[in-house]
Amino acid sequence: MINEKEHFYDDDPHKGDPDCRTRLKDASYFFLGNGLISAAVQVSPSGEGSPMGLLLMDPDKLRKKREALSFDPASGLEDTMIEVVFNGDQRNSPHGSGISAGWKDIDCIPAVFVEWSTSQVKVTEFFFCPDLHSATLVRIIKIKNITNKIPGSVQIITGILGAKQSVSLEPSVDEHEIYFIYEFDKKKEKVNLRNITSIRIDPHASELWGKKTQAEFKHPLLNHYFISSRNQLPAVISRSGTADAGIWQYNREWVRDHSMMVMGLLLTGHHKQARNMLLRLISIFVSPEGDCMDSSERRHPDEIELDQNGELLWALWNYMLWTNDRSLAREHWEKLEKIARFPLKEVFRHSPSGLLMNRRDYWERHRLHGIEPGMELAHQFFVSVGLEAAAAIARALDKNSQAEGWNNEADRLKNAMLYDEKYSLVEDNTFIKRRGFDGTVQDRIQPPTPAHLPPGLPLTSPGDHFLDPDTSVVLPIAMHFISPDSELAKNTLESCEVLWGQAWEGGGYGRYHYTSEADSAGSWPFPSLFIARAWTEAGYQDKVLRILEWLNTIPGAVSGAWFEFYGKRLSPPYPQVGVTPWTWCEMLMLLINHFIGLRLKEKSILIKPFFLPGVEVMQLRLLIREQYVSLKLEKGSSPHSENYFTDGTIIKASSHEIELAYPDKNIELHAYFYE
Repeated sequence: MINEKEHFYDDDPHKGDPDCRTRLKDASYFFLGNGLISAAVQVSPSGEGSPMGLLLMDPDKLRKKREALSFDPASGLEDTMIEVVFNGDQRNSPHGSGISAGWKDIDCIPAVFVEWSTSQVKVTEFFFCPDLHSATLVRIIKIKNITNKIPGSVQIITGILGAKQSVSLEPSVDEHEIYFIYEFDKKKEKVNLRNITSIRIDPHASELWGKKTQAEFKHPLLNHYFISSRNQLPAVISRSGTADAGIWQYNREWVRDHSMMVMGLLLTGHHKQARNMLLRLISIFVSPEGDCMDSSERRHPDEIELDQNGELLWALWNYMLWTNDRSLAREHWEKLEKIARFPLKEVFRHSPSGLLMNRRDYWERHRLHGIEPGMELAHQFFVSVGLEAAAAIARALDKNSQAEGWNNEADRLKNAMLYDEKYSLVEDNTFIKRRGFDGTVQDRIQPPTPAHLPPGLPLTSPGDHFLDPDTSVVLPIAMHFISPDSELAKNTLESCEVLWGQAWEGGGYGRYHYTSEADSAGSWPFPSLFIARAWTEAGYQDKVLRILEWLNTIPGAVSGAWFEFYGKRLSPPYPQVGVTPWTWCEMLMLLINHFIGLRLKEKSILIKPFFLPGVEVMQLRLLIREQYVSLKLEKGSSPHSENYFTDGTIIKASSHEIELAYPDKNIELHAYFYE
């Protein structure tokens, strides 16, 4: 059984240099990497911790922030900043509100730029990985004399873990460029830093990034969200498919989170990396019996996250749709059969309804949090979706008998979840989170005594602890499991509005009702994006804009790398809050699957765009089955008979959606859509 101390950590953010803290006032982290090295550029203009710093990490080794290979226990990240000495005078380093940072491509490769200045010089720094085959990061430093053209000599000093590098330049009024390179040693246990005279950018790296998904929304905020998500998701995943589900936080992996990362990789064109991650999940994170690990652990049947089997099968089917590669499924068919069959075991079956039951909820609460035996909506939903995906995989491999059986199970589970007179997960035409064995709604929980939980949590405070509403119940709307135009969808979305800004200032949705929060009350970005996706499908522009604008007000917005949640964290015993890669995947799905409206079906590509206010044109170029599909979608003013121009094959078209055949060559589509 799960030990209450599994997620208790001894990393005290109040001990050591301030840079050991993940959450610094107004700090943003820009993540870079090539699968062999992972880096984060810290920009903290408010002065808590180093105003700028560089964290270097081995992406195959999941560690705390203070364990980064460039982190000095005594001085944090201070040595990784640069100092500029002008004419032998005072030393100047980045400081305060004068720092600006953002994303820029260098020969198509994602790079971070940081700008700052003194009264004598303006400094622009660039960080990026110049190739695909080595654990290296390049730093370009551009220095411009701004002293009314008075010649001055410049000395640049930087270091890592106490080792300093110094470069001196002759007096000049011109801009200088200086280059440093960071390299791991062979064991990836140490970072070496050296000054170099020139940089060679590997054309293969430029070519690879040039082929990745490109999007333009004619909307600065949407463009920023796309670029930051596209750039950072692959940067935190190792070549082997390893990734921390909460960077610097958990140092663990989940099939669920990583299945979502597979989806993000597919949407951005990183199909090989998606395959690596799927292979690792199937091979290592699924037991011989077919159960999926969470938090890098196998669980007792009472505590298994049954939704993970469905999410993994769904991710694999999407991989096959995007790539037409059937080899992974064919080579691991026996394992896939076990993944599909595992949730259907009698130990999980609720006899009166056929629904799935145990004592674990979608957000990982269990008996120690007061979760009683019962049926969780997310378990029914994702297992049904996964069985439908398994059936499609079976059809693609000419295993039609298995396909028919799994389709039947998927339909049976869906019908019980939606329509069973006593046990459905619908109450008053609204989705509920959980129902008990006897059919009663499990609408609140109470931890056992003693709870073995830290004091001061909402869940351990006096009063009722409500399970509903819960953001996971909107996922059937976002993923078209039910009609987004239905009363059930509308009622469910309206029921979740109580989660906005519940017990905190500034907005954002909590993942569920704060009174049952087993951590701390606060807003959560990626569950907020669940709701954004569902509101988009339901057609509510104002609700979607509110979420997108809120995300732009919280720390991390500058880089587009958000923390798991925003609120007070009891650290220790809980770990410091980290950056969650899942958020990038939710953002990419919102932008591409819902705004562009591109979804891959078994035999066709559906395009059904959603135009936010002020967005008149959306453009997208991405790889589907090794062919480029280029889209230009415009909001039309008046319908006419032929609203599209394409060299692809149209299966059917209307004023609000178009269905394309899968391409056997590069194709373009220019289409107008009308309300």
